[in-house]
Amino acid sequence: MKYDMLLLRFGEFMLKGKNRSRFEKTIITQVRALLKPYPGASLRKEFGRLYVDLGGHSHTELIAVLKRVFGVMSISPVKVTPSVLEDIVETAVAFMDERENEFKEGTTFKVNTRRVWKEYPHSSHEMNHMVGSPILRKFQQLRVDVRHPDIELRVEIRDQGTYIFNEVIPAVGGFPLGTNGKAMALLSGGIDSPVAAWASMRRGLEVECVHFYSYPFTSQRAKEKVIDLARALADHAGTIKLHLVPFTEIQTAFTQLGQDNLIITLMRRSMLRIATKLAERERALALITGDSLGQVASQTLPSMNVIGRATELPLLRPLVMMDKQEIITLSKQIGTYDISILPYEDCCTLFVPKSPTTNPNLRIVDKIEATMSHLPEWIDEAVARTETIVLHAGEAAPATSENTGNEIKEDWF
Repeated sequence: MKYDMLLLRFGEFMLKGKNRSRFEKTIITQVRALLKPYPGASLRKEFGRLYVDLGGHSHTELIAVLKRVFGVMSISPVKVTPSVLEDIVETAVAFMDERENEFKEGTTFKVNTRRVWKEYPHSSHEMNHMVGSPILRKFQQLRVDVRHPDIELRVEIRDQGTYIFNEVIPAVGGFPLGTNGKAMALLSGGIDSPVAAWASMRRGLEVECVHFYSYPFTSQRAKEKVIDLARALADHAGTIKLHLVPFTEIQTAFTQLGQDNLIITLMRRSMLRIATKLAERERALALITGDSLGQVASQTLPSMNVIGRATELPLLRPLVMMDKQEIITLSKQIGTYDISILPYEDCCTLFVPKSPTTNPNLRIVDKIEATMSHLPEWIDEAVARTETIVLHAGEAAPATSENTGNEIKEDWF
C-alpha cells in the first residue's frame, strides 16, 4: 500500500507540563536531522503529534529510521483524502481492499471516527456507520466488534484533509535524547554495558562512553569491537563520543599485590575514579554501568557497595534488576548482541582469579589502595593519555582524536 504520511505520537513526557515544549523541540530537531537524506519528505507539528509527509519515499524505510527516535511512542502510516464524504468512503473502502488478503471468515473490525474539524456536517457516530456500511457490503467475511476488533480503521476528519489508518507501530518511547542531562557510561566489550548505555539514552540522557584497554594483553580487534559497539549506539543517538583509556599500568600493578581475590574490586574502583575525572572534564553528572545484581562476583550487593564508594558521582545501574535473558533480548533488539559476542577479550576478562571475593571489606580495600603511592599519579596519567573519538550514525570510520588533534590510525596501540 502506498501511504501519504506518517503520524508520530509522543511518549510519557507529554505529562510534563511546562517542560513539554522543550522536549518537543528536541524531538523535532532530531527528526529533521534524520529526514535530511530523504528530499521531499517534510515535517509539521500539531499538539502531541508530528506528521511526516513522505514525499514519495517508502513508508517502511522511514518508519525503520524514525521509530528509533527517543521520545516517540508509536508511528502510524496514513492515507490522506479530502474531507468530503464521498472521498472518505471511497478511500476507506480502497484502504480495506488493500488488506483483503488478511481477512478470513469471522475477522472483526470497527470504524473509529474522530471529528477534529467541528464544522464537518456529520458527527463521529454518523461517520462510523457511513464508512462501515459499504465496507461490510463489500467484504462479507467481516464482522463488527466495537470492543475488541481484529482491525480498527481510524478516520480523523480535519479541515485540511481526512487521515485514514489502522496500524499503530510501537517505537522506542522514553524521553528525548539529552533532555535529562549527560552521563558517562563504562563500555566493555560484553553484552550488558551497551544495553545499559541505550537504556540511559532512552531515559533522556546524553551518553558518552568510556572504554579501558590493556595493550598488549588486549588486541586491536578487541578495541575495534568496542568502537563498533559505540557506532551501533550512535545509530540510536546520532552521535556518540568514545573515550579510550590506557589501563595496562594500573591493571598490572594490581596483579603484583598478592591480593588476587580483590583484583576485580580494585580494578573497578580505579575505573570509576578515571571515569569520574573524565565526567568532570566533559561536564557529565553521573556514571552508568551494566551491573545486574548477582550476575557475577563484582555485582553482588556488598561488591557494588564497595566499588561504588570510589566515586561521589551518582552511579546509575539501569539493568540492576534484569536477568541475563532479558538483557540479551534487549541487546538483540537494539543491534549490539552480534557485536558483543565476538570472541575478543577486553581488560575486564583478564587476570580474573579463580575465586574472586563476593563480600569485599571496604576497610581492607582502602588499606591496600593506600599502600599504592603511585595510584593517584597513574590515574591522572591514564586520563591525560585518553583518546577521544566521535562516532556518527552510518559512519564507516572513526573521527579524529579530540585529545591530540591527530587522526586515529589503524594501529590503535
